[in-house]
Amino acid sequence: MNEIDYKIHLDKLIQRIETARISVSEHHIVKIIAVSKYSTEEAIKRLYQIGQRAFGENKVQDLVTKSQNLEELPLEWHFIGNLQKNKINHLIDANPFLFQGLDSLDLALALQQRLEVKGAEMECLLQVNSANEASKSGVSCEEAKDIYAQIKESCPNIELRGLMSIGAHSGDKKIIQNSFEKTFNIYKELQGADICSMGMSGDFELAIKCGSNMVRLGSAMFPKEA
Repeated sequence: MNEIDYKIHLDKLIQRIETARISVSEHHIVKIIAVSKYSTEEAIKRLYQIGQRAFGENKVQDLVTKSQNLEELPLEWHFIGNLQKNKINHLIDANPFLFQGLDSLDLALALQQRLEVKGAEMECLLQVNSANEASKSGVSCEEAKDIYAQIKESCPNIELRGLMSIGAHSGDKKIIQNSFEKTFNIYKELQGADICSMGMSGDFELAIKCGSNMVRLGSAMFPKEA
């Protein structure tokens, strides 16, 4: 895929996002996180030159390496993976713009402890397993509001900005939609929350129509033939 074809591909992608966004409201804003976990630093630079600024990694070491190697660019790094406790200090040192995978109260308390020691703060999203799938991390819909409140009360160095969830792994659009709607309904009840991160390359249009204002796009932003 040459430069022109790649730009045409991205223009079509943006148009799909715009169509979904406007179906909600002309005032609804959707932020794109380009998930670069399988992509090279050159591919990231290519997207940067077109105007993309926010990128997501799901491994702490990859986040550290890419952010250091590309530190001359004003990029906004998001950590979207599961965080092991032995990687907490590394993530804090990497200082991501947003950690999207805070998936338990236990992890929040461990993160808070390290943040306090380092005199640091971190903006996070609570991950909700709205599909109720064993393969996915996150708190249940039933306990999400309570855990969100507990983190806000007991973790002053963590600034919760809202929720993140992954759509149901299903070929049935209604099941996927239901998982997004569950997350968004919880999000609407959270005082002060302003980010609802839902939707990936295969389901972002549906997620936006269900209220998502942040989508995490990997293969859509980094097509293999590019």
